[in-house]
Amino acid sequence: MEYLKHECGVAMIRLLKPLEYYQKKYGTWMWALNKLYLMMEKQHNRGQEGAGMACVKLNTEPGNEYMFRERAEGSNAITEIFGKVHAAYNNLSPEKLNDVAFAKANLPFAGEMYMGHLRYSTTGKSGLSYVHPFLRRNNWRAKNLCLCGNFNMTNIDEIFHRLTKQGQCPRRYSDSYIMLELMGHRLDREVERNFVEARKQGYQDGDITQYIEDHVDTVNVLKSSMEGFDGGYVVCGLTGSGELFAMRDPWGIRPAYYYKNEEFVAVASERPVLQTTFDLEDKDISEFCPGTSLRVTRNGECFISPILEPKGNHACSFERIYFSRGSDKDIYTERKKLGEQLTDSILNAVDNDLAHTVFSFIPNTAEVAFYGMLHGLRRWMNDRKIRQIESLGHKPTHEELEKIIYEDVRSEKVAIKDIKLRTFITEGNTRNDLASHVYDVTYGSLDANEDNLVVIDDSIVRGTTLKKSILRILDRLHPKKIVIVSSAPQIRYPDYYGIDMPRLEEFCVFRATMALLKERNMTHYVLEVYEACKMELQKPKAERHNIVRKIYEPFSVEEINRKIVEMLRPTGMTTPVELVYQSIDGLRQAIPQHKGDWYFTGHYPTPGGTTLCLRAFIYYIDKSTLI
Repeated sequence: MEYLKHECGVAMIRLLKPLEYYQKKYGTWMWALNKLYLMMEKQHNRGQEGAGMACVKLNTEPGNEYMFRERAEGSNAITEIFGKVHAAYNNLSPEKLNDVAFAKANLPFAGEMYMGHLRYSTTGKSGLSYVHPFLRRNNWRAKNLCLCGNFNMTNIDEIFHRLTKQGQCPRRYSDSYIMLELMGHRLDREVERNFVEARKQGYQDGDITQYIEDHVDTVNVLKSSMEGFDGGYVVCGLTGSGELFAMRDPWGIRPAYYYKNEEFVAVASERPVLQTTFDLEDKDISEFCPGTSLRVTRNGECFISPILEPKGNHACSFERIYFSRGSDKDIYTERKKLGEQLTDSILNAVDNDLAHTVFSFIPNTAEVAFYGMLHGLRRWMNDRKIRQIESLGHKPTHEELEKIIYEDVRSEKVAIKDIKLRTFITEGNTRNDLASHVYDVTYGSLDANEDNLVVIDDSIVRGTTLKKSILRILDRLHPKKIVIVSSAPQIRYPDYYGIDMPRLEEFCVFRATMALLKERNMTHYVLEVYEACKMELQKPKAERHNIVRKIYEPFSVEEINRKIVEMLRPTGMTTPVELVYQSIDGLRQAIPQHKGDWYFTGHYPTPGGTTLCLRAFIYYIDKSTLI
């Protein structure tokens, strides 16, 4: 599987009791801080470009800081930001460090509300200023806003235009900053609404502040802010006065989970993160429903509130195949099922010759699908053994039974993830040569020129790793035939909801299809699709259809597979290669509850996704030399 930048990760903890409670029960007031560290480390897979954390102290006196933030770039960002936090405590005596009153009054990050974020860029923009959480400051505690999220908005141009038309002047053209300013503006309005109401009721001076902080309703803020956004998102926020909120998009594209008891509320992007960190059962944890928010008030009251009308179940299926941790009970089962359902296609590829076929996987994310594949093959083999025994027509001898029973599916650890290419090597040929050695093989794991080799991967996206490394290295074992199996269907369409796959030409399936169209002199067909895409963009956004889907209609999956092999086969390689992909029906059977399959079908859940795909095809043709 090629390295992909993908969805970010979020983590939140809201303590519901005073810090003294945690000092007494768990031996440290840092209990929540330590749990945040674990939650972020458990989601390290979701972001290695940067990380950030924030903390809010409740009920501070004027003149004292109450919102804290640390951010860092790079794969070691989590260690760096927590190292900085703990560095502030290094010179304290154990007595001082364990003095809760002293910590609350004097130490940074000694608070009741915590937020963490793991970042992968989906826009190509980098630098510390783009690392979450984002902070908007104000002298009114209730107007301070700290924001982070796992999101990518498809219509940021429209939102930007809406703000500038109102007279606003955003400092950056970024969905993160525009959302911060838009939500911050609505938070200001909510505070001002309560200020007016407090004055009407006769409150004066500091009592007005108390009234505002007791009555700020982040549901109002979210409803007025998030209406009009198109995309997949989980948005999390803290206010300086002590409000916590988290919200999931109305299509349910991006994942989010929460847990609440009498001591704390916690939010994370993945269920196993909460299970492991807090020693919970999966049934204890709730998933955010599409369009809903979790809100915890400054007084510790917790509410689940509808914000936007749900727009169907379009939870990302690729999340289940690749991005999320396989330790989740349901994801583990789904990935095994994806492998098992490929049994018939794999048997066809090797002519049912299991005696001369070795099965393996590309490390490491495809390992669970590999177990499922073995399970399916062994069931098929056991059924065949039963038929063989039944067909003997007599009581079998020991030797006859032994010959039948001992036949097994041959599996080996053939491919090994060996090295990580160092980025300081930049010279083209040298870098490409080193890249080809990212994987190694186990020599002697099959009989040369006699055995087929079947290797399963979670998905095939660009095909770069296959061409530059995997096929070349597997060929060193001299198999009779190589079968590359993808537990996911053909990836044909870009993603615009948080994964770094925005261009059609990145996908080997699309490149192979375009090559077939050119070979068969179907330029006129391509241009017809191109013009139809442009016509579609003239329609109202909600009425647009993904015309790019027509580009694949002239060809079967098998025809495209053969072309992919032709394009990805390394120079000089003569071993026959076949590709086997998961079917769309197989995907839906294995992952029935996550219907977001736009990567494979082109059925985008939002008008913004459809629009960006149409534009991507037009852009590709405008700059293409193929047509």
